Amino acid sequence: MSDKKSEHFDLIIVGSGPGGYVAAIRAAQLGLKAACVEKDELGGVCLNIGCIPTKALLSSALLVSEMAGAHEHGIIAKEITFDLGPAQARSRQVAAQMAKGIAHLFKKNKVTHLRGVGRLKGHGKMELEAGDGSRTIYEADNIILATGSRPRDLPALKIDEDRIWSSTGALKQKKAPASLFIVGAGAIGMEFADVYDAYGTKVTVVEALDRILPLEDAEVSRFIERLYQKRGIDIHTGARFKQAKTSKNGVSVTFDNRKGDEQVLDVDYVLSAVGRVPNSEDLGLDSVDIEVDELGFVLVDQHLSTNVPGLYAIGDVAGHQLLAHKASHEGIVCVEHITGLGHGTVDYDNVPNCTYCHPEVASVGLTEVQAKEMGYDIEVGKFPWAAIGRAVAAGHSDGFIKVIRDKQFSEILGAHIVGPHATELIAEFVVGRHLESTVEELEKAMHPHPTLSEGVAEGALASLGRPIHI
Repeated sequence: MSDKKSEHFDLIIVGSGPGGYVAAIRAAQLGLKAACVEKDELGGVCLNIGCIPTKALLSSALLVSEMAGAHEHGIIAKEITFDLGPAQARSRQVAAQMAKGIAHLFKKNKVTHLRGVGRLKGHGKMELEAGDGSRTIYEADNIILATGSRPRDLPALKIDEDRIWSSTGALKQKKAPASLFIVGAGAIGMEFADVYDAYGTKVTVVEALDRILPLEDAEVSRFIERLYQKRGIDIHTGARFKQAKTSKNGVSVTFDNRKGDEQVLDVDYVLSAVGRVPNSEDLGLDSVDIEVDELGFVLVDQHLSTNVPGLYAIGDVAGHQLLAHKASHEGIVCVEHITGLGHGTVDYDNVPNCTYCHPEVASVGLTEVQAKEMGYDIEVGKFPWAAIGRAVAAGHSDGFIKVIRDKQFSEILGAHIVGPHATELIAEFVVGRHLESTVEELEKAMHPHPTLSEGVAEGALASLGRPIHI
């Protein structure tokens, strides 16, 4: 039964993930009467069961790994044990704290939180189904869909969160198992490989493509693969996963290795990390004849507008890179378009990729192969962290910075970092590319000493063929 006297809003956003809540706050800042629909905890997947808790676990895993070398710092500790349980509990506390922060921001900016499930009910109308089953129709001048995505099931690998985990299941474990089999070697797969390996789990990773982290520069992928194999993680690339048979005691997995030989392995658990699909079902899309692609992603233009006037989509449900920071940026672009500010459009060629394993991996722009395929006359510079004093002093000197420049204009075509705090340092290249800076301009900006940021300047110099410290 619907409430005929429901409230009217300038903007309703369905979903409170990093795209939705940022869009809601920006809308309120610009004077719009905004509401955000969320059935679960504010913050969506990223904050509650994704980006934030995984980074908390990865911080714990790094500390565990560093304890192995603590004696080099004069820290002598005997009979140290490692327990995933407290680390998992801490990750939940971090997520809960951040969710409360969003609630505070909503209150501060007078954003209305509509708790329940939102569905379109024709042009400019949204039905809210509350937890008690009651239904209310809300009207809005504009509606933004920000419903995100969920882990993808494989026909031969059905997620049950018991023996076959998604990333959600992997986050909820309070005890590290003896063995874990990971299907998919993208960012999610390699981050959890890092965590569970640190806590003593025997980890095996299978990837269908010819290398791990397949979206990264090939040189970066090879470096990380060698490093992880050295740690004792078994990695099979160019492999085909075939099946997983579960029992009360574990899982029997079958896959073909790179040579085509069938392998059978008995493990405790399996993590499926093979991508995500959009949450575009049960949204009432048919009530407005919205256009979606063959995978269910909502089709939008450069301003995040759908084919239906007043209806927009941002974040994972709108495709492109399925990244939290991309979603947040889209939220701001979309709202400012709605209000007529003309923020501009999203530069999807300048979205940074980040993997928070250890060492970290980050990149922006073109890989070396992509630059060559596009016909650029390039020069590639590579500078090792082992030549940066701050990295050596901190004990984190594995990896390098790789810069690809266009010889004609000295444009920064791509930057790739594997090493300490790579996910922070990549921002300098993102800003540089946004401002259309040359490599020379990046190098001429003074970098403090001793810092990791000196590696950015040296990477720029390396692409010019004149690094100082190698």
